[in-house]
Amino acid sequence: MMAELGVFALVLALIVALVQATLPLLGAQWGIAAWVRLARPAAALQCLLSLLAAGVLFWCFGTQDYSVLYVAANSHSDLPMTYKLTAFWGGHEGSMLLWQVLLACWSVAVAWRSRALPADFVARVLAVLGWVSVGFLLFVLFLSNPFLRLVPAALEGKDLNPLLQDPGMVFHPPLLYMGYVGFVVPFAFALAALISGELGAAWARWSRSWTLAAWGFLTLGILLGSAWAYYVLGWGGWWFWDPVENASFMPWLVGTALLHSLIVTDQRGAFRSWSALLAICAFSLCLLGTFLVRSGVLTSVHAFAVDPGRGLFILCFIVAVVGVSLWLYAWRAPELGTGGGQFALLSRETLLLVNNVLFCAAALAVLIGTLYPLALDVLRNEKISVGPPYFEAVFLPLVLPALALMGCGTVARWKQGSGRELWQRLRVALVLTGVGVAVLGLTQAGSVTPVTLLGVALGLWCLLSTLAHAVQRLLPAVRQGAGWQRVARQPWGWWGTVMAHAGVGVFVMAVSLANGLETKRETHVAQGQSVEAGRYRFTLVGLSSVEGPNYDAQRAHFRVSDGDQSWDMYPEKRAYRVQTMGLSQAAIDSRWTRDVFIALGEPLDETGQAWTVRLQVKPWMEWIWMGTFMMALGAGLSLLDKRFRTGRQRVPRAARSAVAHKVA
Repeated sequence: MMAELGVFALVLALIVALVQATLPLLGAQWGIAAWVRLARPAAALQCLLSLLAAGVLFWCFGTQDYSVLYVAANSHSDLPMTYKLTAFWGGHEGSMLLWQVLLACWSVAVAWRSRALPADFVARVLAVLGWVSVGFLLFVLFLSNPFLRLVPAALEGKDLNPLLQDPGMVFHPPLLYMGYVGFVVPFAFALAALISGELGAAWARWSRSWTLAAWGFLTLGILLGSAWAYYVLGWGGWWFWDPVENASFMPWLVGTALLHSLIVTDQRGAFRSWSALLAICAFSLCLLGTFLVRSGVLTSVHAFAVDPGRGLFILCFIVAVVGVSLWLYAWRAPELGTGGGQFALLSRETLLLVNNVLFCAAALAVLIGTLYPLALDVLRNEKISVGPPYFEAVFLPLVLPALALMGCGTVARWKQGSGRELWQRLRVALVLTGVGVAVLGLTQAGSVTPVTLLGVALGLWCLLSTLAHAVQRLLPAVRQGAGWQRVARQPWGWWGTVMAHAGVGVFVMAVSLANGLETKRETHVAQGQSVEAGRYRFTLVGLSSVEGPNYDAQRAHFRVSDGDQSWDMYPEKRAYRVQTMGLSQAAIDSRWTRDVFIALGEPLDETGQAWTVRLQVKPWMEWIWMGTFMMALGAGLSLLDKRFRTGRQRVPRAARSAVAHKVA
């Protein structure tokens, strides 16, 4: 009866979502206060029912209820309990239920944190969230039901995909979905403003913290996904321009542009139309990513579904959401205007606008490279693959100038700015960047390429310009003996900005060095034999058989030496018993300045004493993860700032100036 309880909870959640989507919206339009007040309790009840359905599915996995089709397809009695529970989102049906649960949780968070906002506006926001929930609940109930019965019940499960049996699977999908789904909140705020006609800067101020939270979660999700690919797939790479990786990267790019646009709208009253459009585009790209992964149009380690009916529903849902949103935007666009008055060519507004355009153009380039093979397959039945050469040729020329401008935008003044002033503020950072690149070029002569030097220069520029901004802000107080007081008075939002921008610099430098200075070699080695890669010597000491909970493995013992230092590493080649799938478990020795990576390939003979191996020495890999984490941490620090919280009423600086001028 537990599976039926889950279905019953989802049906009730659908009914409540319909109430949440209609009555508060009509109440706000017709001035019926009782209907407006239904929005918050409806969101809370829908969340409780969605959580109940999720709890039932967890129970089915924990108790190994193989009469539930989804459990039988994604679990096994030998599967460790951690993976039995995380198999919840290991397949298509469970991942869509996770989407709905997180959507309901975001709705409750909005209802709880928006009590100081106008009741009519909040009712419209929650109504938009309710309509999105209606779409996903219909999809889960009728096309992707995780509680379907299997008659007769299976005696044993088919096991979880071995690629997903990794600790990263515990955290990567929930965090990624938190970011993915989180972009529905700024989307709902934008639509509520368009519906109500309240097109000032207030909605941007109220949605800014939600955008920060969604962007931070999405950044962490992408970070863990990249680390999972690096550790688990055995290829030694961390980003492959896989179409489903692109599906999460495109909302991140547009979300980054949205974040910066909201800053200008909040503080200066400008870019109101641009912010509303970016909020619509960010969530639309999240829905598009759902379509790509869940429709079966892609073949990927991430793609779960192969049912055309599911893809058609999601496609129709995307058309409905995007169509209605853009119609509302077109209807209200003449009333939005630009706002904010005039600003100079080298002002912060101009630099942020140019960067936003570059980020959106980069997202468009990734979108074209992702969808073009699909369109060609549908129209001409031709199969092509768009890989890294395209993305590196098209994406990088758009991102590189954005990184260069980022250093200037950090220190530029609002409204006014001049080249002379920027030079005075950034000359030390520029000189130190040149010195750093020159030192790298001289010390790594012959092994470093111009592309690597350019990447290091841009990363160092982003980092040093950010530090220059921090020093210039704090140094006067330090000279006056009030340094610690000035540091303590800085708002959390400023610290978050510094941390995120410094993280971008660290990330870009680490990526450039890791890709430009890595050493890799694919060879074969027999027991007792040694091979070299870079300055490291790898000796295959021996091989042994290892039995895991649901797999058998051949474990190699390598002795790695670097001059006088030596250590042991143990890569494995696993064979999973149920799915009869082989998986290489790489051995990675991580240090602050480099990773040594060993992955077993295939045995060369029946004795299993000689194997193909992939050896890699990747410098500064840990700093790639560190830089990305610093970006997410920057979003978290900004969320501590009381100015960005939804409930705090604050008039933008531009609006205060306008009021003061009018009174005068």
